Amino acid sequence: MGGYWVFPGGRVDPDDKQASAPSDELTTARHAATREALEEAGVRLNPDSLHPICQWTTPASSPIRFATWFFAAATNLDAIKIDGVEIHEYRWWRPETAIRAHQKGTIQFANPTFALSTRLAGHPSVAEVMTTIDSWPREHLLGRLHSVDGGRVALYGEDCGYDTGDINCMGPRHRIWMLDRGWRYERAF
Repeated sequence: MGGYWVFPGGRVDPDDKQASAPSDELTTARHAATREALEEAGVRLNPDSLHPICQWTTPASSPIRFATWFFAAATNLDAIKIDGVEIHEYRWWRPETAIRAHQKGTIQFANPTFALSTRLAGHPSVAEVMTTIDSWPREHLLGRLHSVDGGRVALYGEDCGYDTGDINCMGPRHRIWMLDRGWRYERAF
């Protein structure tokens, strides 16, 4: 995701799989996430300290496909030491500040970063964010992209138009509008 502002991450290595039972995808993902946080950002985390948020899979229409688990963890702001290879710059921002920068075109988000930043906005503390995340269901998100005037919209499983592609359907909404005039995350189901 060159040029995009994203959370540290990467692929699962064989050692990550050896740290868990072969069928325990979540534990494997936790080990991969802690290894990647250390490699890319110099942050040392315990896999058990990660709060799972969701799993996001790229749409079937994407040229490169992958499934990614997203986690949250509290860390020391002074611990960051970027690798200069995969991560060239970092910032500690409140979600609201990052969203405004994205809206102004100062930074570019990938869909998951935009949606998760939107969901995390408005929480006054890290402790409240962690408590909130722990109350969320562990979703597996697979978007379906549709062209619309001025951009695209990604529909997710809970959306009334997910199966039919009808973006004007009446019913529950779970979508990201990626329009030239701005992005918007809708989650009402």
